[in-house]
Amino acid sequence: MYSFLLVFSHLKTCVRTLLSCLLSYCLLFYGATVALAETKARHFDFSNMMSNTKEHELSNGFKVVVREDHRAPVIVFQIWYRVGSSDEPVHQTGISHVLEHMMFKGTPTFAPGALSEFIAEQGGEENAFTSRDYTAYYQVWTQDKLPLSLQLEADRMRNLLLDEAEFEKERQVVIEERRQRTEDNPNARAYERFLSVAYSSSSYQQPVVGWMHDLNSLNIEDVRRWYDAWYAPNNATVVVVGNVSAYAVFELAEKYFASLPARILPKRLLVREVDPLGERRLKVKVPAKLPALYLGFNVPSIMTTSNKSEIYALYLLSGILDGGYSARLSSRLVREKKLAARASAGYSPFARGDNLFMFTLTPRPGQAMDVLEQALWDEIKRLHQEPPLIEEIRRIKAQILAQLVFEQDSLSSQATQIGRLESLGLGWKFFPEFLNAIDQVTPEQVQAAAQKYLITDRVTVAELVPLPISNSTVSNRKKSAVLTRH
Repeated sequence: MYSFLLVFSHLKTCVRTLLSCLLSYCLLFYGATVALAETKARHFDFSNMMSNTKEHELSNGFKVVVREDHRAPVIVFQIWYRVGSSDEPVHQTGISHVLEHMMFKGTPTFAPGALSEFIAEQGGEENAFTSRDYTAYYQVWTQDKLPLSLQLEADRMRNLLLDEAEFEKERQVVIEERRQRTEDNPNARAYERFLSVAYSSSSYQQPVVGWMHDLNSLNIEDVRRWYDAWYAPNNATVVVVGNVSAYAVFELAEKYFASLPARILPKRLLVREVDPLGERRLKVKVPAKLPALYLGFNVPSIMTTSNKSEIYALYLLSGILDGGYSARLSSRLVREKKLAARASAGYSPFARGDNLFMFTLTPRPGQAMDVLEQALWDEIKRLHQEPPLIEEIRRIKAQILAQLVFEQDSLSSQATQIGRLESLGLGWKFFPEFLNAIDQVTPEQVQAAAQKYLITDRVTVAELVPLPISNSTVSNRKKSAVLTRH
């Protein structure tokens, strides 16, 4: 027994030594990776990438942006419509997403599902996505199929069948999608209710998938009117990235889209939020295993700000708080104080309307929620009192730059980057300005942004309070239907 204890003690020592070595190695590897990423980023030729990007606008207002990238014999084709859930009127939430589903249900030329089957047979990929600010459709396949992409999108831009029977099937698919992704997901339900309070006057409070009662009352005529209002050449941008000639793409765009008439579009206003007048709190009680805490601060976006430097400072601030292993939230709230199992922060400057600076926290088992929240406020207070270290700023700038560089290895990421900038009204040429602006941010500007925006008068706090999970709840989740891929 004694000898066994000696062996066991020796094993424990070996394990601790091994874990210590592994941790040291991981930290060393992480530091080397960041340094390597920064070196690669600093030497990446963004000017060459920009010079390989060309644009063309047809007489009907239809815009085409092409980036030639000849590293592989494939293309990414995307078409972006400037309409999303933030444009939807009250009682018709989810209509943009339902129309996205209907766009795959055929025209007089393409039977429902026929082209999807053909793309799959060719080894290609297609899909779509709807957001608050835009709706996009894409295909990824070989460059010789590009004419078919243009033909398809021109056809369904104006000749969508919108059959009532197909609509009813897709409406039920979206209802089931909402049920599975939101109704049966406690964190999604809590976050949805949180947004409805955090945005007190903005249409960003509406869920992209739509409220269930709106989906239940939606009809085919609503969708047809939405389609006729927004799906027009002067409300769309095509983005093509890959092994193509820009001028050949422009010729194809003229061939398939020039005959489509422009339309008078509904007026789109910036999505603005009223000035917050004080802290807002709510508790969301749903069946769940774990509690969660959400804090959102009302802040402007790059489209609504009067001072862009503040936006870039907020973007860097989110990285200081939650940008890798050494970021403040994970190092202090998770590892040092052991209050949180997970702690994240996030902010995107790229939105059409006023946005949120978000925190999401999951307490460790046994930890009180108010103690965890106070620890977060302590971190915010520290940012108010002293600027971040120059080393932190340098690290986050390197991470942002490296991420942007690594995204250029993906044709899809390049296309999405272009499409998002175009759809927001910034334009793809904004990219170098963004890079330069990020590089100019100082620690004092980050501190000033925290002092101005991360304050109690701007915050909405939501707590997910778990209720017991009954057998019927588990049974209903298991019965949820499999979603379609669109």
